[in-house]
Amino acid sequence: MQIADGSTVEEELVVADEAAEEPAEDLEPAEGSTEESSGEGAGTEPLSDEEHLRAIAALVFASPEPIGEKKLAGLARGGVARARTALEAIREKLRASGLPLELRSIAGGWQILTTPDTAEVVKRLFQDRKVERISPAALETLAVVAYRQPVTKAEIEAIRGVQAGPILRTLVDRDLVRVTGRADVPGHPLQYGTTKTFLDRFGLSGLDDLPRDSELTR
Repeated sequence: MQIADGSTVEEELVVADEAAEEPAEDLEPAEGSTEESSGEGAGTEPLSDEEHLRAIAALVFASPEPIGEKKLAGLARGGVARARTALEAIREKLRASGLPLELRSIAGGWQILTTPDTAEVVKRLFQDRKVERISPAALETLAVVAYRQPVTKAEIEAIRGVQAGPILRTLVDRDLVRVTGRADVPGHPLQYGTTKTFLDRFGLSGLDDLPRDSELTR
């Protein structure tokens, strides 16, 4: 059987087989290819200790919310241990500077805040802004969730003696409370717990910072 150029199908197949048997030419890797890379961050000079400290300080200051050590380590291109050392150095530098600023651990991250002794003057800055208030009932419900979590709506209502559904929905909408799972009881009701926003709003590093019974009765 012939094709357009006059050759036969059999001849074309022989040529294809011979080409397949020829060894491929060795190709040198292109300049800048991954084979020449020495790993992540190749070609960039590691930061000196002072540069790394300044980078960490800038990231913490610029972050609108508490920033964790792992994220800091990734952004500053250093290990977690190095980021932790830099944070401790920043804390000491702020303390020694006499400035009304401090580095605090909040909600599993770090943030630069004003010191408590300047609270009154800083409060004037926000006097004209709308204050987001929590009603006593919502605050009581939030306290039950914080201390008893994970807790179901029925358990909250048993403690407070009133319906908790509408208040729970409000707390969830305000990102102070979240659904954490379902209870292993008949009906499998939803269980609730607090959020990172809750820790942030109340200035807590973690749930262990919640005041205990002995502290509340003083």
